[in-house]
Amino acid sequence: MKKSGGAEKKRVRRSSAAIQNGSRDPNSDTPPRKQAAQKDVYQLFAEKVRDHKDLVSRWAVLQETRVEYFRGKDFVSFLRNHPELKDILESDKNLEADDIANALLRKNLLARCDRVVKTVRPGKKKLSTWPAHLEIFPDQIFSEVDAFFAWTFVKRRPLWQTLLSFFWPVLTLAICLFPVYPHRCKILILYSCAGVLALILSLLLVRATVFGALYIVLGKRVWFFPNILAEEATLRELFRFWPKKDEEERPKWTTRLFYAVVAVLVILLLRHHAPDEAARARYQKRVSNIIDDVLEWSPRLALSGMMEKQPTVINATEQNDSFSDAGKTSPEEGVPPSSKVEETDTEQYEAEVIENVEDADQHKHDDHI
Repeated sequence: MKKSGGAEKKRVRRSSAAIQNGSRDPNSDTPPRKQAAQKDVYQLFAEKVRDHKDLVSRWAVLQETRVEYFRGKDFVSFLRNHPELKDILESDKNLEADDIANALLRKNLLARCDRVVKTVRPGKKKLSTWPAHLEIFPDQIFSEVDAFFAWTFVKRRPLWQTLLSFFWPVLTLAICLFPVYPHRCKILILYSCAGVLALILSLLLVRATVFGALYIVLGKRVWFFPNILAEEATLRELFRFWPKKDEEERPKWTTRLFYAVVAVLVILLLRHHAPDEAARARYQKRVSNIIDDVLEWSPRLALSGMMEKQPTVINATEQNDSFSDAGKTSPEEGVPPSSKVEETDTEQYEAEVIENVEDADQHKHDDHI
Protein backbone atom coordinates (compact mmCIF):
# COMPACT_ATOMS: atom_id res chain seq x y z
CA MET A 1 0.00 0.00 0.00
CA LYS A 2 1.36 3.38 -1.01
CA LYS A 3 1.82 5.89 1.76
CA SER A 4 0.51 9.41 1.47
CA GLY A 5 2.69 12.47 0.82
CA GLY A 6 2.02 13.85 4.31
CA ALA A 7 3.36 10.70 5.95
CA GLU A 8 6.51 10.87 3.86
CA LYS A 9 7.07 14.50 4.83
CA LYS A 10 6.67 13.62 8.51
CA ARG A 11 9.16 10.77 8.18
CA VAL A 12 11.71 12.99 6.39
CA ARG A 13 11.27 15.69 9.02
CA ARG A 14 11.65 13.14 11.81
CA SER A 15 14.82 11.65 10.26
CA SER A 16 16.43 15.05 9.74
CA ALA A 17 15.61 16.09 13.29
CA ALA A 18 17.15 12.88 14.57
CA ILE A 19 20.32 13.60 12.62
CA GLN A 20 20.69 17.03 14.17
CA ASN A 21 19.77 16.06 17.73
CA GLY A 22 21.10 12.51 17.83
CA SER A 23 17.94 11.47 19.69
CA ARG A 24 16.90 7.93 20.47
CA ASP A 25 14.45 6.01 18.28
CA PRO A 26 11.02 6.40 19.96
CA ASN A 27 9.53 3.39 18.14
CA SER A 28 11.93 0.91 19.69
CA ASP A 29 10.34 -1.53 22.14
CA THR A 30 13.63 -2.39 23.83
CA PRO A 31 13.88 -1.39 27.51
CA PRO A 32 16.03 1.72 28.20
CA ARG A 33 18.94 -0.12 29.81
CA LYS A 34 19.17 -2.74 27.06
CA GLN A 35 18.83 -0.08 24.40
CA ALA A 36 21.62 1.98 25.98
CA ALA A 37 23.88 -1.07 26.11
CA GLN A 38 23.13 -1.96 22.48
CA LYS A 39 23.63 1.64 21.47
CA ASP A 40 27.01 1.64 23.13
CA VAL A 41 27.97 -1.49 21.19
CA TYR A 42 26.83 -0.07 17.88
CA GLN A 43 28.38 3.28 18.75
CA LEU A 44 31.71 1.57 19.31
CA PHE A 45 31.30 -0.39 16.08
CA ALA A 46 30.48 2.80 14.16
CA GLU A 47 33.53 4.58 15.57
CA LYS A 48 35.81 1.67 14.65
CA VAL A 49 34.42 1.50 11.12
CA ARG A 50 34.65 5.25 10.65
CA ASP A 51 38.26 5.39 11.84
CA HIS A 52 39.31 2.50 9.62
CA LYS A 53 41.40 3.54 6.62
CA ASP A 54 40.03 0.92 4.23
CA LEU A 55 36.52 2.38 4.20
CA VAL A 56 36.58 4.98 1.44
CA SER A 57 34.76 8.14 2.45
CA ARG A 58 34.47 11.77 1.39
CA TRP A 59 33.15 15.06 2.78
CA ALA A 60 30.09 16.88 1.47
CA VAL A 61 27.55 19.54 2.46
CA LEU A 62 24.27 18.28 3.93
CA GLN A 63 21.72 20.87 5.03
CA GLU A 64 24.42 23.55 5.34
CA THR A 65 26.53 21.17 7.45
CA ARG A 66 29.70 19.38 6.46
CA VAL A 67 29.38 15.61 6.88
CA GLU A 68 31.53 12.58 6.15
CA TYR A 69 29.81 9.97 3.98
CA PHE A 70 30.46 6.69 2.15
CA ARG A 71 28.77 4.59 -0.51
CA GLY A 72 26.61 1.56 0.25
CA LYS A 73 28.57 -0.84 -1.94
CA ASP A 74 31.82 0.23 -0.27
CA PHE A 75 30.35 -0.57 3.14
CA VAL A 76 29.36 -4.10 2.03
CA SER A 77 32.77 -4.83 0.53
CA PHE A 78 34.47 -3.38 3.62
CA LEU A 79 32.64 -5.73 6.01
CA ARG A 80 33.32 -8.62 3.66
CA ASN A 81 37.06 -7.92 3.81
CA HIS A 82 37.09 -7.19 7.56
CA PRO A 83 34.71 -9.64 9.28
CA GLU A 84 36.62 -9.34 12.57
CA LEU A 85 34.97 -5.97 13.21
CA LYS A 86 31.63 -7.73 13.65
CA ASP A 87 32.89 -9.22 16.92
CA ILE A 88 32.30 -5.81 18.53
CA LEU A 89 28.54 -6.36 18.09
CA GLU A 90 28.65 -9.41 20.38
CA SER A 91 25.25 -11.11 19.94
CA ASP A 92 24.65 -9.41 16.59
CA LYS A 93 27.97 -10.38 15.06
CA ASN A 94 26.35 -12.90 12.70
CA LEU A 95 24.16 -10.31 11.02
CA GLU A 96 24.63 -9.45 7.37
CA ALA A 97 25.97 -6.10 6.21
CA ASP A 98 22.47 -4.94 5.21
CA ASP A 99 21.04 -5.73 8.65
CA ILE A 100 23.94 -4.01 10.44
CA ALA A 101 23.52 -0.91 8.30
CA ASN A 102 19.78 -0.85 8.95
CA ALA A 103 20.45 -1.13 12.69
CA LEU A 104 22.82 1.86 12.45
CA LEU A 105 20.13 3.76 10.59
CA ARG A 106 17.53 2.96 13.26
CA LYS A 107 19.89 4.13 15.97
CA ASN A 108 20.54 7.38 14.08
CA LEU A 109 24.25 6.70 13.73
CA LEU A 110 23.82 6.84 9.96
CA ALA A 111 21.56 8.75 7.61
CA ARG A 112 20.85 7.79 4.04
CA CYS A 113 21.41 10.66 1.63
CA ASP A 114 20.95 11.35 -2.04
CA ARG A 115 22.77 13.58 -4.46
CA VAL A 116 21.32 17.06 -5.02
CA VAL A 117 22.37 17.28 -8.69
CA LYS A 118 20.74 14.35 -10.49
CA THR A 119 21.50 15.40 -14.08
CA VAL A 120 24.72 14.86 -16.00
CA ARG A 121 26.75 18.03 -16.41
CA PRO A 122 27.69 19.22 -19.93
CA GLY A 123 30.87 17.53 -21.13
CA LYS A 124 30.48 14.61 -18.67
CA LYS A 125 29.48 11.07 -19.51
CA LYS A 126 28.02 10.12 -16.14
CA LEU A 127 27.18 11.51 -12.74
CA SER A 128 29.90 12.37 -10.26
CA THR A 129 31.10 9.43 -8.19
CA TRP A 130 31.38 11.55 -5.04
CA PRO A 131 28.90 14.45 -5.08
CA ALA A 132 29.75 17.57 -3.12
CA HIS A 133 26.16 18.35 -2.05
CA LEU A 134 23.73 15.89 -0.49
CA GLU A 135 20.17 15.83 0.76
CA ILE A 136 18.20 13.53 3.05
CA PHE A 137 16.68 10.51 1.28
CA PRO A 138 13.02 9.86 2.17
CA ASP A 139 13.34 6.11 2.84
CA GLN A 140 15.96 5.45 5.52
CA ILE A 141 16.69 1.89 4.32
CA PHE A 142 20.08 0.51 3.34
CA SER A 143 20.83 -0.02 -0.33
CA GLU A 144 23.94 -0.66 -2.41
CA VAL A 145 22.73 0.96 -5.64
CA ASP A 146 23.75 4.63 -5.84
CA ALA A 147 23.14 5.15 -2.12
CA PHE A 148 25.18 7.39 0.18
CA PHE A 149 25.29 7.24 3.96
CA ALA A 150 26.53 10.04 6.23
CA TRP A 151 27.79 9.67 9.78
CA THR A 152 25.62 11.62 12.21
CA PHE A 153 27.75 11.47 15.37
CA VAL A 154 30.71 13.71 16.21
CA LYS A 155 34.00 12.00 15.65
CA ARG A 156 36.29 11.74 18.64
CA ARG A 157 39.39 13.86 18.45
CA PRO A 158 42.67 11.92 18.25
CA LEU A 159 45.54 12.74 20.56
CA TRP A 160 47.75 14.23 17.85
CA GLN A 161 45.08 16.79 16.95
CA THR A 162 44.84 17.86 20.59
CA LEU A 163 48.61 18.24 20.82
CA LEU A 164 48.64 20.11 17.52
CA SER A 165 46.03 22.59 18.74
CA PHE A 166 48.22 23.19 21.81
CA PHE A 167 51.40 23.73 19.82
CA TRP A 168 49.86 26.14 17.27
CA PRO A 169 50.12 29.19 19.62
CA VAL A 170 53.67 28.16 20.54
CA LEU A 171 54.60 27.97 16.86
CA THR A 172 53.04 31.39 16.22
CA LEU A 173 55.03 32.91 19.08
CA ALA A 174 58.22 31.27 17.79
CA ILE A 175 57.64 32.78 14.33
CA CYS A 176 57.17 36.24 15.86
CA LEU A 177 60.44 35.89 17.79
CA PHE A 178 62.47 35.00 14.69
CA PRO A 179 64.43 38.34 14.64
CA VAL A 180 65.99 37.64 18.06
CA TYR A 181 67.19 34.13 17.19
CA PRO A 182 70.93 33.40 17.01
CA HIS A 183 72.58 33.79 13.62
CA ARG A 184 73.05 30.06 13.00
CA CYS A 185 69.44 29.34 13.88
CA LYS A 186 68.28 32.03 11.44
CA ILE A 187 70.44 30.52 8.66
CA LEU A 188 69.03 27.03 9.32
CA ILE A 189 65.40 28.22 9.29
CA LEU A 190 65.94 30.36 6.19
CA TYR A 191 67.48 27.64 4.06
CA SER A 192 64.99 25.02 5.27
CA CYS A 193 62.00 27.17 4.33
CA ALA A 194 63.61 28.15 1.02
CA GLY A 195 64.26 24.48 0.20
CA VAL A 196 60.67 23.43 0.97
CA LEU A 197 59.28 26.34 -1.06
CA ALA A 198 61.55 25.53 -4.02
CA LEU A 199 60.47 21.87 -3.85
CA ILE A 200 56.78 22.76 -3.90
CA LEU A 201 57.13 25.23 -6.77
CA SER A 202 59.27 22.80 -8.78
CA LEU A 203 56.71 20.03 -8.25
CA LEU A 204 53.84 22.25 -9.38
CA LEU A 205 55.83 23.44 -12.42
CA VAL A 206 56.76 19.91 -13.53
CA ARG A 207 53.17 18.79 -12.93
CA ALA A 208 51.76 21.60 -15.07
CA THR A 209 54.37 21.02 -17.81
CA VAL A 210 53.54 17.30 -18.05
CA PHE A 211 49.81 18.05 -18.13
CA GLY A 212 50.23 20.68 -20.88
CA ALA A 213 52.48 18.47 -23.03
CA LEU A 214 50.17 15.43 -22.81
CA TYR A 215 47.09 17.60 -23.38
CA ILE A 216 48.50 19.19 -26.54
CA VAL A 217 50.18 16.09 -28.00
CA LEU A 218 47.84 13.25 -27.01
CA GLY A 219 44.68 15.10 -25.98
CA LYS A 220 44.62 13.48 -22.53
CA ARG A 221 44.23 15.15 -19.15
CA VAL A 222 46.83 13.59 -16.87
CA TRP A 223 47.53 15.19 -13.50
CA PHE A 224 50.27 13.56 -11.48
CA PHE A 225 49.73 14.05 -7.74
CA PRO A 226 46.04 14.79 -8.41
CA ASN A 227 45.22 15.66 -4.79
CA ILE A 228 48.26 17.85 -4.05
CA LEU A 229 46.08 20.99 -4.10
CA ALA A 230 42.95 19.42 -2.60
CA GLU A 231 41.52 21.13 0.45
CA GLU A 232 39.90 17.99 1.87
CA ALA A 233 42.17 14.99 1.54
CA THR A 234 43.91 12.65 3.91
CA LEU A 235 47.68 12.50 4.11
CA ARG A 236 47.71 9.29 2.11
CA GLU A 237 45.51 10.73 -0.64
CA LEU A 238 47.45 13.98 -0.68
CA PHE A 239 50.68 12.33 -1.84
CA ARG A 240 49.12 9.81 -4.18
CA PHE A 241 51.22 9.84 -7.35
CA TRP A 242 49.14 8.05 -9.97
CA PRO A 243 46.48 10.23 -11.63
CA LYS A 244 42.81 9.51 -11.86
CA LYS A 245 41.18 8.12 -14.96
CA ASP A 246 40.13 10.80 -17.42
CA GLU A 247 36.32 10.64 -17.62
CA GLU A 248 35.83 13.72 -19.79
CA GLU A 249 35.58 13.85 -23.56
CA ARG A 250 38.73 14.16 -25.63
CA PRO A 251 39.35 17.79 -26.66
CA LYS A 252 39.14 18.83 -30.30
CA TRP A 253 42.30 19.32 -32.35
CA THR A 254 41.46 23.01 -32.84
CA THR A 255 41.39 23.53 -29.06
CA ARG A 256 44.72 21.76 -28.65
CA LEU A 257 46.24 23.80 -31.48
CA PHE A 258 45.02 27.03 -29.90
CA TYR A 259 46.59 26.20 -26.55
CA ALA A 260 49.82 25.17 -28.29
CA VAL A 261 50.05 28.55 -30.04
CA VAL A 262 49.31 30.36 -26.76
CA ALA A 263 52.03 28.39 -24.98
CA VAL A 264 54.60 29.22 -27.69
CA LEU A 265 53.69 32.92 -27.57
CA VAL A 266 54.01 33.01 -23.78
CA ILE A 267 57.43 31.35 -23.94
CA LEU A 268 58.67 33.79 -26.61
CA LEU A 269 57.31 36.76 -24.65
CA LEU A 270 59.04 35.65 -21.46
CA ARG A 271 62.29 35.07 -23.32
CA HIS A 272 62.13 38.50 -24.97
CA HIS A 273 61.54 40.34 -21.70
CA ALA A 274 63.96 38.25 -19.66
CA PRO A 275 66.48 40.41 -17.70
CA ASP A 276 70.10 40.52 -18.86
CA GLU A 277 73.09 39.44 -16.79
CA ALA A 278 73.73 42.90 -15.35
CA ALA A 279 70.11 43.35 -14.22
CA ARG A 280 70.08 39.87 -12.74
CA ALA A 281 73.30 40.62 -10.82
CA ARG A 282 71.85 43.88 -9.47
CA TYR A 283 68.66 42.17 -8.37
CA GLN A 284 70.59 39.36 -6.73
CA LYS A 285 72.78 41.85 -4.88
CA ARG A 286 69.75 43.78 -3.68
CA VAL A 287 68.01 40.63 -2.45
CA SER A 288 71.17 39.38 -0.75
CA ASN A 289 71.56 42.73 1.01
CA ILE A 290 67.98 42.53 2.29
CA ILE A 291 68.54 38.97 3.53
CA ASP A 292 71.82 39.99 5.20
CA ASP A 293 70.08 42.88 6.97
CA VAL A 294 67.43 40.49 8.31
CA LEU A 295 69.96 37.86 9.41
CA GLU A 296 72.44 40.27 10.99
CA TRP A 297 69.83 42.27 12.91
CA SER A 298 70.01 41.93 16.67
CA PRO A 299 68.45 43.83 19.59
CA ARG A 300 71.85 45.16 20.73
CA LEU A 301 72.57 46.73 17.35
CA ALA A 302 69.09 48.19 17.25
CA LEU A 303 69.42 49.72 20.72
CA SER A 304 72.91 51.12 20.02
CA GLY A 305 71.69 52.67 16.78
CA MET A 306 68.78 54.28 18.57
CA MET A 307 71.10 55.77 21.20
CA GLU A 308 73.38 57.22 18.54
CA LYS A 309 70.49 58.84 16.69
CA GLN A 310 69.20 60.62 19.83
CA PRO A 311 70.10 64.39 19.95
CA THR A 312 72.27 65.73 22.80
CA VAL A 313 70.12 67.15 25.61
CA ILE A 314 71.20 70.54 27.11
CA ASN A 315 70.60 71.02 30.81
CA ALA A 316 68.24 73.92 31.46
CA THR A 317 70.10 74.95 34.67
CA GLU A 318 73.42 75.23 32.87
CA GLN A 319 71.79 77.22 30.09
CA ASN A 320 70.32 79.74 32.56
CA ASP A 321 73.68 80.09 34.35
CA SER A 322 75.42 80.88 31.07
CA PHE A 323 72.87 83.59 30.29
CA SER A 324 73.26 85.14 33.75
CA ASP A 325 77.07 85.19 33.42
CA ALA A 326 76.76 86.92 30.08
CA GLY A 327 74.54 89.58 31.66
CA LYS A 328 77.11 90.29 34.41
CA THR A 329 79.92 91.11 31.97
CA SER A 330 80.91 94.77 31.26
CA PRO A 331 79.40 96.68 28.37
CA GLU A 332 82.78 96.96 26.73
CA GLU A 333 83.17 93.17 26.74
CA GLY A 334 79.76 92.79 25.28
CA VAL A 335 80.44 95.21 22.37
CA PRO A 336 81.62 93.47 19.24
CA PRO A 337 85.07 94.40 17.78
CA SER A 338 83.65 96.00 14.64
CA SER A 339 81.71 98.63 16.65
CA LYS A 340 84.85 99.41 18.64
CA VAL A 341 86.81 100.14 15.46
CA GLU A 342 84.08 102.43 14.16
CA GLU A 343 84.04 104.44 17.43
CA THR A 344 87.86 104.91 17.31
CA ASP A 345 87.77 106.23 13.76
CA THR A 346 85.06 108.73 14.64
CA GLU A 347 86.98 110.09 17.63
CA GLN A 348 90.14 110.62 15.51
CA TYR A 349 88.14 112.44 12.84
CA GLU A 350 86.54 114.76 15.39
CA ALA A 351 89.98 115.52 16.97
CA GLU A 352 91.45 116.43 13.55
CA VAL A 353 88.49 118.71 12.80
CA ILE A 354 88.92 120.50 16.13
CA GLU A 355 92.65 120.97 15.53
CA ASN A 356 92.04 122.39 12.06
CA VAL A 357 89.47 124.85 13.45
CA GLU A 358 91.88 125.97 16.17
CA ASP A 359 94.70 126.45 13.62
CA ALA A 360 92.42 128.55 11.43
CA ASP A 361 91.47 130.76 14.37
CA GLN A 362 95.13 131.21 15.32
CA HIS A 363 96.04 132.32 11.76
CA LYS A 364 93.21 134.85 11.76
CA HIS A 365 94.35 136.27 15.10
CA ASP A 366 97.93 136.62 13.85
CA ASP A 367 96.79 138.39 10.71
CA HIS A 368 94.73 140.82 12.72
CA ILE A 369 97.72 141.74 14.88
